[in-house]
Amino acid sequence: MTNRVIEISEGPVRLRIENGLLVVEKKDSEPRSIPLDDLAVLILATAQASYTHSVLSEAAKRNVAVVLFDEKSMPLALLAPLAGHSLHPQTLRLQIAALQSRPLVKRLWKGIIAAKVRAQGAVLQRLDGSDGGVALLARRVRSGDASNVEAQAARAYWPRLFRLESFRREPGAPIPPNHLLDYGYAVLRGILARAVVGAGLHPALGIHHRHRENACALADDLMEPFRPLVDETVARMVRSEGPELPLDRERKRRLIEPLLGRYTYREEQRTLFDIASMMAAQLVRIFAGDEADLEVPLVFG
Repeated sequence: MTNRVIEISEGPVRLRIENGLLVVEKKDSEPRSIPLDDLAVLILATAQASYTHSVLSEAAKRNVAVVLFDEKSMPLALLAPLAGHSLHPQTLRLQIAALQSRPLVKRLWKGIIAAKVRAQGAVLQRLDGSDGGVALLARRVRSGDASNVEAQAARAYWPRLFRLESFRREPGAPIPPNHLLDYGYAVLRGILARAVVGAGLHPALGIHHRHRENACALADDLMEPFRPLVDETVARMVRSEGPELPLDRERKRRLIEPLLGRYTYREEQRTLFDIASMMAAQLVRIFAGDEADLEVPLVFG
């Protein structure tokens, strides 16, 4: 099992490595041991956590994504291993060369955005019995999403999703429920970044996201179709409790829950971790010229 997501959010706490186990020690509590090989994402969300270099290095060796949050529960950094894949230099050269091909880049982005818009429509359909025409927009996505259907869908999607006409999606903004989305997306990003580096790809070299300060641009590209998994959970919270919700332990658990589910991909039920890894591996084959189109799942059935 390599699909556990562990969050360290309350301190003081000490983390150390012992015989392949991550040991979590708290005052007045029995130490808790977690096999590193079972761990996919480690979330460090308290300034009162202390850990040694070996915790980070052993996590990297086992392809565990480490996500750091600040005191406001905002994602601060993502640590993902860059070594360990035997074909990394070769795959990196393929990635750099392939991303110079504008037709390929545009074709990949078209598939990703069409899948994202379909998933957004599926969420509205599940919540309301109607998608308000959002899913149909997916058919209008052209190469490179030149007409920016993604933005058109967003304008229709967000007000319906939360039933908040004034809501604007803005990372880090103090406008609820952006804080809930930020948390869920950060964990999702860690899952995709782990898959990307596990396939020997460099996370900073994206298909569409290319900001010079974005170290996880490729993970940001590949996570787009999965964002609605988080959106739906946040929408259910907001609709039942209102938008002014604290990001407490229970809500964090609920936000992570759909990311641990199983979804249909290539006619089999798979975890999101498996799907992400398979997509990243297929992307390598596409960069090598062995396949043409990225198979992006619709994770809502």
